Amino acid sequence: MKVIIIGCTHAGLAAAREILKNHPETTLTIYERNNNFSFSSDGIFLYLKNQVKDLADIFISSPKEIRQLGATVREMHNVLSVDTKKHQLRAVDMNTGNIINDTYDKLIVTTGANVRLPAITGIDNRRVLVCKSYLQSKKIYELTQESQKIAIVGAGYVGVELAESLVTKRHGHKVDIFQSQGQILNNYFDIQTSDMIADLLKEHGITVHLNSDVSDFTDESDSTVRLITSNGNFTEDMAIVCTGFVPNTRLFTGQLAVERHGALLVNSYLQTSDPDVYAAGDCTVTHFNPTNKDIYFPLGTNAVRQGLLVARNIYGHSSPYMGTQATSALKLFDHNFATTGLTLANAKRQGLNAFSVSYTDNWRPKYMPDKEPVMLTLVYDRDNRKILGLQLASKHDITLAVNVVSVAIQNRNTIDDLSFVDMFFQPNYSRPFNYLNLIAQKAVEQEWQAGFSQPRYTYLY
Repeated sequence: MKVIIIGCTHAGLAAAREILKNHPETTLTIYERNNNFSFSSDGIFLYLKNQVKDLADIFISSPKEIRQLGATVREMHNVLSVDTKKHQLRAVDMNTGNIINDTYDKLIVTTGANVRLPAITGIDNRRVLVCKSYLQSKKIYELTQESQKIAIVGAGYVGVELAESLVTKRHGHKVDIFQSQGQILNNYFDIQTSDMIADLLKEHGITVHLNSDVSDFTDESDSTVRLITSNGNFTEDMAIVCTGFVPNTRLFTGQLAVERHGALLVNSYLQTSDPDVYAAGDCTVTHFNPTNKDIYFPLGTNAVRQGLLVARNIYGHSSPYMGTQATSALKLFDHNFATTGLTLANAKRQGLNAFSVSYTDNWRPKYMPDKEPVMLTLVYDRDNRKILGLQLASKHDITLAVNVVSVAIQNRNTIDDLSFVDMFFQPNYSRPFNYLNLIAQKAVEQEWQAGFSQPRYTYLY
């Protein structure tokens, strides 16, 4: 079988390695418009913090490695068009200008996503940068070396992590974050947790501007740029736009079915509306288990899982995708935050009869030294008691706890299940009832007090 992969992103790389390992008889060709494979865009803030010494170390693979595994690799080749009916594509060698026509039996689309550029006048200003690729990350690093005041537009994970890295002792920049919403990280955390994160940013000298729409970037001098916002004007040395991503699917306009963001629609085997075209990663939808709906939610974890599965399913539909809970975590100024599933606000927007319960207490017995409080919020559906989401915040790292709740959501477990599920006790690590047991018990108690169930116990340990 002749297989073509377009784009060697995280998903494309995972697919290529899986195909070459298990089906070496396959004729595999990869088209990639860059000369590097699978750059981890999270690496820029780690590099700025000096946790990664060389930005080039963040590449997960290289054209040379994939060639050695047995693929034909055409880096620096831009695919110009794809004809899915004829199973053909047309590409250009970006170094020579030569045009290549190629054919396939199965096509895997892993073209990833591009930075979503908001409608801001002057966004092409030379002092306004975006953060996604290796070259973009290099430009950010270079310009930060000659800048002191830096604006970040967008307060998702990328924007918040960049802000933290820029105010460390190594750099000491003055940072302003502009967020169009009334809270930061609104897609991931509820208002209580996001306010906690915002306060942490402010404690370290970062100014957070909420409900601030940026409408214009204009040159104020050769070395500064002015931001015109709904809450006033600000002069900065540079600005970094971190306003999310849009799927890169223009090659398939009018050929493959897409959702409203332009992401490719796929079935549980990651097959598109064309039976010989499969897709994975940030160019596709993801099945979101808490709502049982397909959504666009680009995450590297989703991409690598989908990439591996699509490499199996092109040979026969043997490995359905289990969906996602959009589980993620954030380390910020020695504090840890993590989330899985739905926040209460997002659950209510989906029309669910959702409630939440919060829990704050030490993560291990009070007689132990160096104990720290942990703060958790559990979201559940009052109609069926199923768990919908969890958020946590702590100085002591308990972020792996969200993986437990991710499994619980995927398996459609209830607050009753979680309240007494078996978890070990050892004073160095936990209390007789784990904090996940305890918050679920609190949810059960809340439902009993509301008159919706009989209590399962009378004592919270």
